[in-house]
Amino acid sequence: MDATTTQIAVAAWESLLRAQATIARGFERTGDWTDVLPREYAVLHALSASDDGRRITELIEDALLTQAGVSRLVARLEKKGYVERRDDPTDARACRVALTAEGRETYLRLGRVHARHVREVMTRSLDAQALETLRELTQALIAPDPAPAQAPTRSQRRKPT
Repeated sequence: MDATTTQIAVAAWESLLRAQATIARGFERTGDWTDVLPREYAVLHALSASDDGRRITELIEDALLTQAGVSRLVARLEKKGYVERRDDPTDARACRVALTAEGRETYLRLGRVHARHVREVMTRSLDAQALETLRELTQALIAPDPAPAQAPTRSQRRKPT
């Protein structure tokens, strides 16, 4: 890969990060989040598709946060009455986190407001075709990585004497 391709890749990466951060800050400033922070909403969103709840490990992937971050968010949401912990029927050592009725109602209310904000921000500069292209490009970036190359064996690492 030549220097020009590397420079373009780094510039694209930085642009992607700046766009995400700028949009996220805008959501925090203008969103009607009431007592739910945007990251807490991400956990409510991740839980919304599952009636029987999700394990913390599943929430980590969906909410794009660390284990400690998700655990703290779940504890706060539990105190607010939006989520509850349940025994995991398939693993006695684990628990599942699920929305309460109040949590589902809060998620739906905030989701409608958030969807309007997303539409407003994303269509401010992009038409439907550009949005589709953006979706396709970001989907390609999050596609699974190819299997890592196998590490050389110990004998392969030794230099001949």
